[in-house]
Amino acid sequence: MVSERRLPGFWPLALFFGLFVLFLYGPMLVIVVLSFQGPEGGLTFPLRGLSLHWFYKLAEGLGVVDIGAALRRSLGLGLAVMTLTVLFSLLAGLAFRKRLPGGNLLFYVVVASLIMPSIIVSLGIGLEFRLLDGALKKLLELAGMDAALEGYGTALGLYTSALGAHLTWTLPFGLLIMFAVFNRFNPAYEEAARDLGATPWQGFAHVVLPLIAPAVVGVGMFGFTLSWDEIARTSQAIGDVNTLPLELQGLTTTVTTPAIYALGTVTTLVSLIVMGLALGLARWLGPRRPT
Repeated sequence: MVSERRLPGFWPLALFFGLFVLFLYGPMLVIVVLSFQGPEGGLTFPLRGLSLHWFYKLAEGLGVVDIGAALRRSLGLGLAVMTLTVLFSLLAGLAFRKRLPGGNLLFYVVVASLIMPSIIVSLGIGLEFRLLDGALKKLLELAGMDAALEGYGTALGLYTSALGAHLTWTLPFGLLIMFAVFNRFNPAYEEAARDLGATPWQGFAHVVLPLIAPAVVGVGMFGFTLSWDEIARTSQAIGDVNTLPLELQGLTTTVTTPAIYALGTVTTLVSLIVMGLALGLARWLGPRRPT
């Protein structure tokens, strides 16, 4: 059997692609490898032993930083962002199937946040909520509600300003995915359901949603993973607490042991688990083919 001859440009392109993959995933691989060093390990190669020592140290805590609390905050925020991203993206995708007055303007307004600098979005949201704080305190003062005024802190928080900041990042992606899905969706399935007597809700629940379920899972995966590692849009809009990425960013200047690499490995593992679950669920929900 004669082997297929490669074109002259194959090997240079293959080398370029290999270097690109190494550049893309090499840093992550280096962090993972260095996180499994022994007690005498440092921040650079060569490896000094092989153990789970720094993961145990991470579980004990890194100074005054409560890694467990930061992890729970990031998980909670990520799940909230995922849920709202799926809900709003799905509803918007259904709404845009029909011609809407001002629909083009609404679309550009939603997508515009993708091109805005993340730190500017965070500063703007933080400023809005600080102005809201001032207005609420003024209203409480005018109403003579001194007890409520003394107990009032700030409207900035994990599930208020930070949630809104993350949605400005995740919703455009979810909306674009839903547009692509419904652009290829065959309305004949819905028409057949109506001909068989199905109500609009039954047609959506039993026909439309099962067909687009893998895409909905994909939107949820995007929503969680984009929120999970977001720093810039969170930094000025979260208030008095920190998410795990913000804690990790702060620790890079104070922690000088491979424990910081162990934390990076854990955060990467969470992302990979979420993506694996999403891909498995999407495959399970996909159209069944006869065997």
